[in-house]
Parts: sequence; C-alpha cells; structure tokens
Amino acid sequence: MFLSLFQLLPTAPYHVIDLGGSTTAAGLFLGLLTYASALSAPFTGNLGDRVGQRRVLLTVSLVLAGFTTVYAFLGDYRWMLALVAVHGAVWSALLTSSGAYMTAAIPPSRRAEGLGYWGLASVTAIAVAPPFGFWVYQFGWRLLCAEAVALNLVMAVIAWRLPDDRLLDREAGEAAGRPATPAKLIETRALGLSIALGLVSFAYGALTSFSAMFADALGVSPRSLFLTAMAAAIVVARLGLGRRLDAIGHRNALLPAIATATAGLILLATARGLVTFAISAAVFGAGFGLMFPAFAAYMMNHVPSWRRGAAYGAMIAAFDTGIGTGSSTMGYLIDRIGFRSAFAIAAGLAVLSLPYFLVMEKRLGFR
Repeated sequence: MFLSLFQLLPTAPYHVIDLGGSTTAAGLFLGLLTYASALSAPFTGNLGDRVGQRRVLLTVSLVLAGFTTVYAFLGDYRWMLALVAVHGAVWSALLTSSGAYMTAAIPPSRRAEGLGYWGLASVTAIAVAPPFGFWVYQFGWRLLCAEAVALNLVMAVIAWRLPDDRLLDREAGEAAGRPATPAKLIETRALGLSIALGLVSFAYGALTSFSAMFADALGVSPRSLFLTAMAAAIVVARLGLGRRLDAIGHRNALLPAIATATAGLILLATARGLVTFAISAAVFGAGFGLMFPAFAAYMMNHVPSWRRGAAYGAMIAAFDTGIGTGSSTMGYLIDRIGFRSAFAIAAGLAVLSLPYFLVMEKRLGFR
C-alpha cells in the first residue's frame, strides 16, 4: 500500500501543474490527503472494529484501485484535488485497519517488536517508491496510475487471503467480554493521550519539507543527508533494539524514546556543520523510530481488542495532524524568524510531549 501511495505523492504535483494548476495547487494534493486522513481516522478506525479489519482492508483496496483509475482520466486538476480529499479519508481506513489487524496477528509478548517491523514498510517505501515512480512517470501519467492500480489489486488479493481478524482474537483469548451494543464512535481517551505523538510529529513534518533547505543554508552536502541519516537510524534502532521494547516494558521504552527524539531536535537547532547536522539526524531518527511502536504497543495494551481500530484511528489523527501542521507552517516560521529559531520551536513542542504524556496518562486513567 505504501509503494502505491508514495509513487503518486511526488508525481501528482507535476501532473497538477501539467493540467494548468499553480505550485500552490500542486502542494494541496499532499496537504488535502494528509488532513483528510487525520480528520477521518477517528471515525474510520471505528468502522473496522464494527465490521472486521480484514473486510475493511479488502474493500478499501478495491476502492483505492477505483480512485487511482479515475485519476488517470481526469483532465481538470480541481477534480483531482476534490478526489484526493476523499482518497485521504479512505486511506485512513486502510491505515487503521492494517494496524489493528497486525496487532491481532502479533503475539502480545512481542507486540512492540512486531509493530516496529511493520512500520519499516513505510520507511522502505519512502526510499524505493519515489524514484521508481518518477521513472514510470516519464512514460506517462496513465501508465503510472495503471501500475498503482495493479498494486492496489495485489493488496486486495492479500487481504482476501488473510484469516479473519476476529478468529485471531478468539485464538488469542481476547474476544471475551465484547459488548453486544456498538461502542462510542471515537476512542476519546486514546485521542487525548495521542496528542503527545502529535507534538513530536510536528517536527517530523517540518523536517521532511525543510531539512534539505537547512542543509543548503549550512553548506552541508548532500542536501538529503538529514533524511537519509534519519531513515537509517530508524531502521537500525528498530532492528537492533526492537526486541528489547517488550522486554523492558512499553512505557519504559517510550519515555526515553521521546526524550531522545527531542534531544535530536535540540541538536539540530544548534547544528553548525556536517557532523552536528548528521548526529542530530541520527539521534532524532533513533528516538522517533522507537517512539511509535512503543506508544502503539502501550496503547493496545490499554484498550480492549474490539476497540483497536478506533484507538489506531486516534493515534493516526494526532500523528498526521502534527505532520501536516509542521510541513505547512514551518515555511512561514522560517521566513519570519529563520531556520534555527523555527526548528527551536519544533524542539520546544517536542519538549512538551513528555510532561503532557505523564499528566494525561494519569488523568485519562491509563495508570
């Protein structure tokens, strides 16, 4: 699913411009998808809890194949922007259901480790999909869409062949006690605590958009150094320390991970050259890479199995809102106060994440 999306995201802006859209309109393609995903995730997550995660995975894969087919034939960029907002809502259902299904499939004793490996799918796709997508795009937008449709259909076949997630819950003894009446639409406790994730993901959104420009300002080459070092640190941290997350306890792993990511941002705001720039990327990547699986495993241990989708929806809502806000506001901050001060603000928000988590954890009844 990530291979499909991360081929569309970098190439669609070029197609928007080819259709007569402005640079601003091209940027709206990613922005609308991200915000639509964030706003709808608390609701679409609940959908999988009600009808089954496997059923949602199968249905959404087919719907996304239909959307991508429509993209191929649209001749007006405004229709593309209208469709991508709906696309984002459907995409959130895919994210929440896949996360909830993976949680059901992974043994509880290795939950954080497994979720960390699952998260490497997006990291790998970010590295592989864009260059491949641009290579296909040179042969035409419709060919790119056809290839993305094929990937969506492969997703549908995989979902069709998966065991039913409710069967997995029964095998794990986690289905007992499921209420006969539907639960509330939004998992508000999970949403409240997940704001801690959003405070750190603000920086992630800013970094994906502006770390290369900061590298240029520092005279650091290559300009992609931060993102490359960050991605490498995420992979190394999850493969090297992933097995320890469950052993030491998800909360015990989460708090140092947040602190480490925050330290990386502080280092970035004070970076003066290649060495400190690269170190800040590695430190941030290591902390950020362990933060999400530790948080997700912690959350899944505190919600019943039949509320996993809603809880994932809450996490994705906070996470994507942070990313979208960081990427969309950092440019304004840089123009007004410069790179260092702007990244210092991102570091300040990350600093707030830890005390926020500790206070809300108790207030929302997680401890």
